[in-house]
Amino acid sequence: MTARQSLFVGGSWVEPDGGHYAVIDPATEETAGWAPEASRDQVLAACAAAREAFGPWSRTSAEERAAVLGRAADLIRENLVPYAGLAQAETGATTGTARGMQVGVAAARFRRYARVEPAEWAIPPQINEAGPMGRAGVMGALAVRQPVGVVTCITSYNNPWANTAGKVAPALAMGNTVVVKPAPQDPLSVYRMAEALEAAGVPPGVVNVVSGRSTGVGEAAVASPDVDMVSFTGSTAVGQRIAEVCGRGMKRQLMELGGKGAAVVLDDADLGSAVAGIGTTFSFYSGQICTAPTRVLAQRGIYDRLVEQLASYARLLKVGDPREPDTVVGPVISAAHRDRVESYVELGRKEGAVVVAGGERPDLPSGFYVAPALLADCTNDMRVVREEIFGPVVAVVPFDDEEEGIALANDTDYGLIDYVWSGDVARAFRVARRLRAGGVGVNTVGRNMEAPFGGFKKSGVGRDVGSYALHAYSEVQAIVWPG
Repeated sequence: MTARQSLFVGGSWVEPDGGHYAVIDPATEETAGWAPEASRDQVLAACAAAREAFGPWSRTSAEERAAVLGRAADLIRENLVPYAGLAQAETGATTGTARGMQVGVAAARFRRYARVEPAEWAIPPQINEAGPMGRAGVMGALAVRQPVGVVTCITSYNNPWANTAGKVAPALAMGNTVVVKPAPQDPLSVYRMAEALEAAGVPPGVVNVVSGRSTGVGEAAVASPDVDMVSFTGSTAVGQRIAEVCGRGMKRQLMELGGKGAAVVLDDADLGSAVAGIGTTFSFYSGQICTAPTRVLAQRGIYDRLVEQLASYARLLKVGDPREPDTVVGPVISAAHRDRVESYVELGRKEGAVVVAGGERPDLPSGFYVAPALLADCTNDMRVVREEIFGPVVAVVPFDDEEEGIALANDTDYGLIDYVWSGDVARAFRVARRLRAGGVGVNTVGRNMEAPFGGFKKSGVGRDVGSYALHAYSEVQAIVWPG
């Protein structure tokens, strides 16, 4: 019988008050494990434990904290295969994605924040040369970074390893303590991360993990008076509700929310590069990623060729068991989400879009699969173009000139990551600078993991990754003295 997971609260493994629920493998529809359902009191106990642990942990030297993160990185790397197997069973990720982009990236993130440069900890001294009292009133000033306190980390279901590590590692490095509330669909991987941190020597209460399907679990983890900051990755709608609670309590926020990335393909673009980049929407997490270029804006001179090549690309992708080595597109997370994705494809038809490839349910014995769908002849007012579908669906909108393409790209509630393809790099950068998005990929969908990550508009608040994450999980304190 599959083991039943305990909560991790105050350094102890605790039986959940709410019992357990089944975590379903989206590829087999079988039970991958049993996750704990925390009660509100247990969540508040986790927050209180984090508060109690904050003082000692924040006073621990940066070198000691870094050593814990380094040992955790080693343990995660040593257990890559079993950890990836669990992640695959929870999320339906392909083997390469589970090992490389989930567990592998998590280990790399812990390693990154175990090697923080001295310059990242403090802001250089700044002297006020012209104060209100003139030279006689010159004061020395030093700006330093202090930990925020207790951070509630609420993570998304598409990548339980990398997403959680991207919050926990920099938060711990800065001297914060954390309460992690993982997504209900795939919490078991996060408990394995907690085990690795415990084995690496993290003191009791510094890391706590509480899970549950009830919305009350997350609500308690956000509203607790012991919590100073909330770091959330998920939908804009949920993020807005969390932000309201944070506003009432004056809690710090880091919000990485929805996206509907525009891929602006200009008429001088290398279409092979554009197709390969846009095609990651179909294969990478089966489109369940906020940074995907799901909204393609194609200049009319290359529109027909781009649609034809994208359709051919989508049809060639093998959909099926993510454990098979040649599978490219695995399942989406649940039956309910599969129904949602399919409903958007049908909505696109009703709105006047042409489904030129995919969208159907593959003939497979089990699993929550959707064949990669390409919708052409779309307009920017269609819901399939404006709303985040979070699945392997790409909508293509034609435009005439550069100005129209930029206007269409910016005509959205979102602004996380956009993309530009052009054979003229100067032209691509000119367009990129005019896009209202937190990041823009020029002729690539790749990421620089030291570059700031976050969104404009309803795609989020704040920036993280690299040094920016250390800034996000810290407060700036000014210390002044007579000159």
